Amino acid sequence: MDVLVIGAGVVGLAIARALAIRGHAVIVAEATGGIGNGISSRNSEVIHGGMYYPAGSLKARHCVTGRRMLYAFCESHGVPYRRCGKLIVATNEREQAKVEAIHAQGLANGVEGLSFLTGEEARRLEPNLSCTGALFSPETGIVDTHALMLALQGDLESAGGVIAFHAPVARIAHKGTGWTVHVGGAEPAEIAVDATINAAGLGAQALARQVDAYPQERVPRLVLAKGHYFGCSGKPAFSRLIYPAPVDGGLGTHVTLDLAGRMRFGPDVEWIESEDYEVDPQRAESFYASIRRYWPGLPDGALMPDYAGIRPKLTGPGEPAADFLIDGPAEHGLDGLVQLFGIESPGLTSCLSLAEHVAATLEA
Repeated sequence: MDVLVIGAGVVGLAIARALAIRGHAVIVAEATGGIGNGISSRNSEVIHGGMYYPAGSLKARHCVTGRRMLYAFCESHGVPYRRCGKLIVATNEREQAKVEAIHAQGLANGVEGLSFLTGEEARRLEPNLSCTGALFSPETGIVDTHALMLALQGDLESAGGVIAFHAPVARIAHKGTGWTVHVGGAEPAEIAVDATINAAGLGAQALARQVDAYPQERVPRLVLAKGHYFGCSGKPAFSRLIYPAPVDGGLGTHVTLDLAGRMRFGPDVEWIESEDYEVDPQRAESFYASIRRYWPGLPDGALMPDYAGIRPKLTGPGEPAADFLIDGPAEHGLDGLVQLFGIESPGLTSCLSLAEHVAATLEA
């Protein structure tokens, strides 16, 4: 097939790579001038274990499978990563019940190596930690996201695929057994393809509304959840990722590490109406209060504004978290069209598994 993948984030690149390796002729249309300039460049770079998501959900399935695939890919392609492990901590009885429920969910999802630790056992691993108990996930890690995307791009291009930058897609028309895609930019063009994949991240819903013949009632609402990150000065206090019990809309203000060992905290959750990546230094006040529940020793003045990202959620405040939404021909009835909505965390961890899923959907 001739396939157009829209969006050169980590998921779009993984899908394009999988299709090119299978022998399809693949073009990636990217509106910006480089890979990963959207959601993929504004996350915590965590490889998730897979214990948060309902059993049988797409998130549970693709996170667990995708994690295993991702570690193998990093090994084979020289992508920097570290399987540093994670502690999900409880600081009171209510949080203890939450964390125990996550443990049970992780076991149901087939997550390897999980163990529940007492507060004392957790402090043996991380002496600066304050908690009543913790779930230890040894399979959680961190990855150099940009190096990962470069490796995906390299495989895609080695298999004959290409990426067209500065190529915003304006309209997609169903023609006969294929699709005519109208690409804007400095050199507008029409591309005739057999299949089109919408992996446009925050722009997926807007793009879906430009697809002729696609039922508009199938386009889900887009809810924007902004997450701020703050860097931390001084020597790292932890050698593993530290997560509190989850909060509405996210996994709580947690400690992440980069591959150089630098600590950063985030993301929090701010429900917003339009894209905005400014980091308000005043939000540090709520970060201090949240972090000191499990790290009382956080010094005053240690937090510095770093960056912000936006999650493309399908549900809003107080609503149950939505699963990934992958709308393919079997669901909407249009051959050669796959739309991906709500690909937030654990989208990075899941990217290779999602790619296999989409490729199988197109080839069915």
